[in-house]
Amino acid sequence: MASEPESTRAVLDDAWGHIPQTRETTAGLGSFTRLRIERIISLVVGLGSLVLGTQAFLNALLPFQESPAWHVPLMVITFVPLAAMLIACAAGRGVRVSAGIFALVYPLALLLWPAATAGGDADPASEPWIWFLVNVATVASVLAFPLLLQVVWTALIPLLFGVVRLIQADFARDYWYSVTLDVSFALILGGMLTTLGWVFRSVAANVDETRARAVESYAAAASADAAEQERIAVAALMHDSVLAALIAAERAHTPRERTLAVAMAREALTRLANTEQGSEEGSDEPRSPASLADDIERAALELGVRLSVERDIDPSTPPMPGRVAGALVLAATQAIANAAQHAGGSGLVVTVDGGIEPTHARITVRDTGEGFDLDRVPHDRLGIRASIFARVAAVGGTSDIHSDRDGTTVQIEWREGER
Repeated sequence: MASEPESTRAVLDDAWGHIPQTRETTAGLGSFTRLRIERIISLVVGLGSLVLGTQAFLNALLPFQESPAWHVPLMVITFVPLAAMLIACAAGRGVRVSAGIFALVYPLALLLWPAATAGGDADPASEPWIWFLVNVATVASVLAFPLLLQVVWTALIPLLFGVVRLIQADFARDYWYSVTLDVSFALILGGMLTTLGWVFRSVAANVDETRARAVESYAAAASADAAEQERIAVAALMHDSVLAALIAAERAHTPRERTLAVAMAREALTRLANTEQGSEEGSDEPRSPASLADDIERAALELGVRLSVERDIDPSTPPMPGRVAGALVLAATQAIANAAQHAGGSGLVVTVDGGIEPTHARITVRDTGEGFDLDRVPHDRLGIRASIFARVAAVGGTSDIHSDRDGTTVQIEWREGER
């Protein structure tokens, strides 16, 4: 929907990005009921066509009205496409194509009928085998064609049968009554079948549209509730941790008290940065800069973004603390998520640098989106200030964001000894 709120669309896009993209999760998106109605229609049409087709085939084996030279070719061009349509209806694959072929071939068989029966004796009391397939061609158009062509076929096929039947009988008066009854019956039945198909499909489309609106409404409500819960959690965190650290820093007079205040502030910043991840800092086992690139690729894949991180790492770069590496990966992941959500992943490139003198690790995330004004980002949003700035600062690193109309560049860096 073009008029849906941008916030709702962002929530849906973000949620979809976390779902594994398989054929099962993408097939039929937004057409849950319509797909099932189409399957039911194809099965019902297949069953009815099987009955009428069997009746027509058995009648074709009886003494026939067309000449022997025409009989077999006419049966082949009629019953082979019909058999293919029946198989497709049963299997649920290729229904539209096979039904469309039969709907086009049957009028051709009707047009050939006068030539096939030329010189033969016609009996007004008995129907030719081709008559039993008139409404089969009608319902085939329901499976294959849009509504306008369905209406055209519903009217055209019975009228065409009536014309060729009268041509076969040289427009004898004895045939007019029976042909009129046949055409009227076919028109009424075909009209009913076409109308039922249109009604069922319209109802299914309305159900799917209503379901989609309900899901979007729920997503908007869930987004608002999540934002409110986030504000509450941050408020409690600020009160319990950050405020306590500030008070301790204000009252610190001795070196030991100052060291304790710094530790409390670092812990508060870490907890603030990891609000959505929990308060645990994780293992501090040393990790190589190369592992950062691997972790970023895996984290991006979980967001639905496939990328290959560019690496420019000095092989002699020593490992860094695991807690530092984890914070840098999480910050880079947040930058990737922002690029995917707000820039559509346009021109997304991630680079990991590592070197010595001094030992450092640098992660750069670039995109070519429209950019944004950092000063206009609401203060209660944690995507940049907490998940990137605060998280990196908590482990002694630095982060910088440059954004303009040419795109956005996020640079995250940690240097040994700058804690």
